[in-house]
Amino acid sequence: MTIKIGVVMDPISRIQYKKDSTLAMLLAAQARDWQLYYMEPGDLFLEQGKARASMAHLTVFRDPEAWFQLETAHVRDLTELDVILMRKDPPFDNEYVYATYMLEAAENEGTLIVNRCQSLRDCNEKVFATRFPQCCPPLLVSSDPARLKAFYKEHGDVIFKPLDGMGGSSIFRVMPGDPNLNVILETLTGHGKHTIMAQRFIPEITEGDKRILMINGEPLPYCLARVPVAGETRGNLAAGGTGRAQPLSDRDRWIAAQVGPSLRERGLYFVGLDVIGDYLTEINVTSPTGVREIDNAYNLDIGGQLMDCIAQELAAR
Repeated sequence: MTIKIGVVMDPISRIQYKKDSTLAMLLAAQARDWQLYYMEPGDLFLEQGKARASMAHLTVFRDPEAWFQLETAHVRDLTELDVILMRKDPPFDNEYVYATYMLEAAENEGTLIVNRCQSLRDCNEKVFATRFPQCCPPLLVSSDPARLKAFYKEHGDVIFKPLDGMGGSSIFRVMPGDPNLNVILETLTGHGKHTIMAQRFIPEITEGDKRILMINGEPLPYCLARVPVAGETRGNLAAGGTGRAQPLSDRDRWIAAQVGPSLRERGLYFVGLDVIGDYLTEINVTSPTGVREIDNAYNLDIGGQLMDCIAQELAAR
């Protein structure tokens, strides 16, 4: 029986063909003769308790000039699909949460959602990492400026960042004697109203912020090191960093082993761990990227590995 796979994503017409991980997944699914169905978050709706969507049959191509073709959209029950990839990029706002509620209605009737809806809501990408303190640098999650200042005083060189940021946005490094400490904390916490994270600065950022991709709790043998440009403390590609694929270190594999069982328990089938030096800094559960770069460097098919995992899960059901 042909597997029907849906995808919820940002407009496919606007993706970066060479870098988009979702496209790699769709190409892998199509190579297995699975039927593809395309949705954007606004296409989802609940009607009398049934999860439905306006969805279009999708064909994808390995062509940087024309990588997709959509047929006329029709309203269908989400339960007509065997699996749905939730690949909407952050921000993780109320609209994202509402989309997970609608997908969860289908999930409760047997459709496999990758990743599980409750886990998408529960696992804030920064706070979730704190469940593994043995893997993390010294850190503090708080909205109290006095407590955050005390952390800075103790560690001297600190990163402050919001809990809902992406792509390196609003991340501040505060070094010893920085006169901007007060205004940075006022801005990030809204004068003590918003919770943020403080992390001891990790000098190894100059060697890259490593993205380790996990499929059903198991790491791929290679990661993508996002190396910051000179004078920058953020390795995010969106902040100008350069991607460099490389093998995992022993410490990387140890961190993955610490986190992996929890990912499997929570139905987090495709996840990106962010590691700087020897430390876990974030666990990306929404729409991790890096697939294309690692595929190209080591002639892999990460999307195919994920599809194999999904097929095994569907068969087990």
